[in-house]
Amino acid sequence: MTLGGEVMQRRIRVTGIVQGVGFRPYVWHLAHQLKLTGWVRNDAVGVDLLVIGAPEQLDVFTHRLPLEIPPLAQVRELTWLDAPVNSTVEQTLTDFRILESGAGQAATMIGHDTAVCADCLAEMFNPADRRWRYAFINCTHCGPRYTLTRKLPYDRAQTSMAKFPLCPACEREYRDPADRRFHAEPTACPVCGPKLELIRLGDGGVSDAEADPITATLAELRAGRIVAIKGLGGFHLACDARNAEAVKRLRSRKQRDEKPFAIMAANLLSIAPWAMINTEEAGLLQSPERPIVLLRKQADADAAFPDIAPGLAWLGVMLPYTPLHWLLFHAAVGQPAGVDWMQQAQDLLLVMTSANPGGEPLVIDNTEAVARLTGIADAILMHDRDIVVRCDDSVLRVTPTGAPQFIRRARGYTPRAIRLPVRLPDSGPSVLALGGYLKNTICVTRGDEAFVSQHIGGLDNPASIGMLIEVSQHLLDILQVRPDAIAHDLHPDFFSSRHALQLASEWDVPAIAVQHHHAHVAAVAAEHGLNEPILGLALDGIGLGSDGTAWGGELLRVEGAGFERLGRLAPIALPGGDKAAKEPWRMAAAALFRLGRSDQIATRFTAQPAAAQLHQVLARNLNCPPTSSLGRWFDAAAGLLGAREVMAYEGQAAMWLEGLAERHGDVAPLHDGYDLRTDPESGELAELDLLPLLAGIADQPDAGFGAAIFHATLAQALADWAGQAAAAQGLRTIALSGGCFLNHLLSRQLTCLLSQLGLNVLAARQVPPNDGGLSLGQAWVAMQQTGPSVPRAYKVFPGFRR
Repeated sequence: MTLGGEVMQRRIRVTGIVQGVGFRPYVWHLAHQLKLTGWVRNDAVGVDLLVIGAPEQLDVFTHRLPLEIPPLAQVRELTWLDAPVNSTVEQTLTDFRILESGAGQAATMIGHDTAVCADCLAEMFNPADRRWRYAFINCTHCGPRYTLTRKLPYDRAQTSMAKFPLCPACEREYRDPADRRFHAEPTACPVCGPKLELIRLGDGGVSDAEADPITATLAELRAGRIVAIKGLGGFHLACDARNAEAVKRLRSRKQRDEKPFAIMAANLLSIAPWAMINTEEAGLLQSPERPIVLLRKQADADAAFPDIAPGLAWLGVMLPYTPLHWLLFHAAVGQPAGVDWMQQAQDLLLVMTSANPGGEPLVIDNTEAVARLTGIADAILMHDRDIVVRCDDSVLRVTPTGAPQFIRRARGYTPRAIRLPVRLPDSGPSVLALGGYLKNTICVTRGDEAFVSQHIGGLDNPASIGMLIEVSQHLLDILQVRPDAIAHDLHPDFFSSRHALQLASEWDVPAIAVQHHHAHVAAVAAEHGLNEPILGLALDGIGLGSDGTAWGGELLRVEGAGFERLGRLAPIALPGGDKAAKEPWRMAAAALFRLGRSDQIATRFTAQPAAAQLHQVLARNLNCPPTSSLGRWFDAAAGLLGAREVMAYEGQAAMWLEGLAERHGDVAPLHDGYDLRTDPESGELAELDLLPLLAGIADQPDAGFGAAIFHATLAQALADWAGQAAAAQGLRTIALSGGCFLNHLLSRQLTCLLSQLGLNVLAARQVPPNDGGLSLGQAWVAMQQTGPSVPRAYKVFPGFRR
């Protein structure tokens, strides 16, 4: 209800992604349309506004306000308070104004970085426009946000654009509420903004001031050279994807022998001859977030690009997302006027890979780029707009259900909040969760929101460790959060665990260790808003179990902060310890040993010097710790089928096995391809043994057929195992998590079988199922240990209503 009288005032509060996305000018336009007076401003909570007018018009305004928002805005909550117009100042308002930002403790969010919009592209490719071919064009609907913001509120002075004073023309746009660039904080033009520079490293780091940086860069690429290109969240290393020698040089210099590269194409038509694209994949590729999307290869893709994604069934593809990217493609077609060329197939295809030598974090600084990329890149295309936050490209694939699945969550999606199933925004304890060892991310919770960081990577080098510390501090500063608890992995030797204990001591808060696979399942429960008991299937490479052994094939009952281990995969030996996780032939040897065929180890793996003695190592159980990891069973299958004996990168054997199975097609599972039994020691732990499956494929001469049998039988075995546990526990919901669920084929087959059993199957959607989502699960478990979790409701400010 509204109060009586001809004129009322309504104070409205809006929270969500409402800063730096054109929300205030949108409010200004709407108020002017409805002939309302008042004001709107940003503050640390979100957007605060006062509107004055007839009660009927105020109701129309309030109804329309969340429905017509700018494309990058997200309204989380809208509350208001009505009152008579009784203030002298408010009675004298004769128009609607946009005020300067207020201060206070931050409770809003920074928007994510987005691709340049169609309006800006039309201007950039218009020779009559003052931003013709300007590489830093943007507006309130597009461009960088998170990667150039130092703190909230989101204003130019808080970003890396602060050092670029606006020229009079840009200033007029920036101050005009009717302009698309009103308070577009990164806005600039060739007169007042950042500038490009091409440095040729072969000339001792000399800049060619006379040459046009874009056309000169294109010439370098077409000549087969490698160019480092500064992007939104870091540098890329780029080369001509059609130039096989250039690709080989890039692999050699980056020491990335076989790990797949991504390709950037101008549009869908340009990549269609090489990759299959369905409607959902096309939507992801063209979305404002512009992730790398894994597409199924066309038949001729490997012949055309033999070194881009060797041995895999999928090709990583992305479309241009910065004005700089578009200018390279524009130059390749002769710099035509207009945008019609953008809809036509283009010949230029670029390899775009992260400039992260040695697997360290992305290079973001110009001086750092020259120092670290000399010897890898032949030239560097840089600019003088600083990158504040390192942020790699996000990687996704589309699942058989049409839903997107993260492989790496970073640019375009960070720092979006994930809503948690707690009662009030102020009630949930704030937690800092520091993730695991591989594919590290961190997570900060604030009220009923979780903010998962961009991908940090493996904590196996000082630079990545430094990035973890850097990202943690930045996210805490941005959110203005002081944690009530620090969550970490159960493994005491991870840097993330040691750092968590150090911070907990410094801040006098509890440090909460969360078992690895419990965290995997909890992450799925958190994003799906579940508090009730669920079944969890956590399948990955390795994680320290609560019994001190290596886990990785776990059937769990998860309820809030606790879990019960219901089952495991039968343990298999890791001959050579950690070496076995990198050399699938060792896992194949362990399988042969269990099958009583250890005499075949040396003859099967003649290229491996250690093969002759490995049967003795297994017989004596020397450095052969057991593991229940499904990842190692994948490795054993790959070794037996001859797919891979030694891996060039983590997960390669399983990815190759998936590729072989995908190319072969579906087959029926093996009859009696697994044993399901109770652990004789516990009397209760359900153990799934896949040894009969390995026996069934050990002598299969057709690796593709063997890989297809492995996947089909594995899916059937896991479904039977989980189905029996669900019936025994009286549970109907199961969460699938862990790195093995990045396997498209396994996920599809298993989800289908579990659904046929009547189970509600949940999967990771807002974070990756691998260790990139671990921090979310850790944070959710720690929140429940630190404070109660109750059904969700929304905060309504005193005297306000929704």
